[in-house]
Amino acid sequence: MDNFQQHLPTSVLAEILENAFQWFVVVDADSKILYINEDYCRFLEVTREEAIGKPVADIIENTKMHEVIKSGVPDNASPHYIKGTYMLANRVPLFVDGKIVGAFGSVIFRDMSDWKRLSSHVRTTMERMQLNIEDNSYTEYRLEDIKGSSPAIRKIKETTGIIAPSDLPVLIEGESGTGKDMFAHSIHQLSERSDFPFVKVNCAEVPVELLERELFGVYNPLTETVQNGRVKQADKGTLYIDEISALPLTLQAKLLRAMQEEEITPLNSEQSEKVNIRIVASSNISLSQLIEEKKFREDLYYRLQAITLKIPPLRERMEDFVDLLNFFLQKFMLHAGRRHITLATKTRELLQSYHWPGNVRELQNILQAAVYLAEKDTIMPSALPSQIKLSNVPSFQTTGTLEDILAEVEKKVLQSYLEEESDKRQIAKQLGLSRSTLYEKIKKHDL
Repeated sequence: MDNFQQHLPTSVLAEILENAFQWFVVVDADSKILYINEDYCRFLEVTREEAIGKPVADIIENTKMHEVIKSGVPDNASPHYIKGTYMLANRVPLFVDGKIVGAFGSVIFRDMSDWKRLSSHVRTTMERMQLNIEDNSYTEYRLEDIKGSSPAIRKIKETTGIIAPSDLPVLIEGESGTGKDMFAHSIHQLSERSDFPFVKVNCAEVPVELLERELFGVYNPLTETVQNGRVKQADKGTLYIDEISALPLTLQAKLLRAMQEEEITPLNSEQSEKVNIRIVASSNISLSQLIEEKKFREDLYYRLQAITLKIPPLRERMEDFVDLLNFFLQKFMLHAGRRHITLATKTRELLQSYHWPGNVRELQNILQAAVYLAEKDTIMPSALPSQIKLSNVPSFQTTGTLEDILAEVEKKVLQSYLEEESDKRQIAKQLGLSRSTLYEKIKKHDL
């Protein structure tokens, strides 16, 4: 600091002091003004000569500088009522060798409208930053990231490439886990809006009572500001409404208005705001079925469904299974830091014969866990969850006494587990049996 002062003339230091803050004042331990900048003097309608040396309370009404000197505690971002308006001010005690020698005060915002303007700007900036944090993963989802060469997938990818550059709304239908999000992200990436926000909202995850606020924003009468909702945050970009089937009828009407008139009205507000967005919606339930049940607006459906992508479940495109299996296996091997892992023949058979109700997402999750559970460099059937192994249990007789039927089921289950796993301790654990009970049953069925 001494070196800093030595290399700057007094005139430059004075210039820095005058311009470092809009308005500021420095007082001594007796709360008398030592320094006050020219802008502050003009606002207070006093000359600097009149102010310096005077008690700060004589120059600045409602000041709290003396309280800060007395307490030694900073008073930051505190409202200060002066000349008929509220300002926001900082007041900081000054210490030398552990003793309070005065205080420094600065005005952050000259009036509440200053604060409101900056608050709105900062909030909008923070919302966009948060969206980037929350949804940054979408930048990884491009059309080439969608694996599969089956006729159904090739057709959907071709359609996506054709319609993406337009501003037309798109409806994506398919069971959970089929990859609807990836297609939505791909549409945005291939569109003219790719440099603007991609904003996602999942209607099934947001409580119904908060959904209007989340989508359309809310007006705060106390601060006279609007907290932007997801629709406004997506301005100039793409709004992806996941699980649109869970959107209440009242909000379906507001969404339709946003699409038709390109404007929204935040909650608690009477003022409309213009928006320019492209809508991509998805549903794991047929919306036409919901229309028949009077749970979805017909006019909104026809607005959305002009371009509909129907993503087939994994069980209907098993020709893609090997590509997906190899892709995820390599991906999770890399993440786990393991160079070479293979699937046991029985493991591969179990995976290929399973019906995959959770689709591609279920396959991804199971393989991720299996890589970590692999014995040495091989994924054995024991690394798979029970629903996959049990789905491959051979059929059994359904005639005879209940005791005979249960005995037959027990034998088939034990046979299946013994074929997959040589460690009987593991079998006992998976079946919830003690080892002695397991050995008794093996002996009983002559296995």
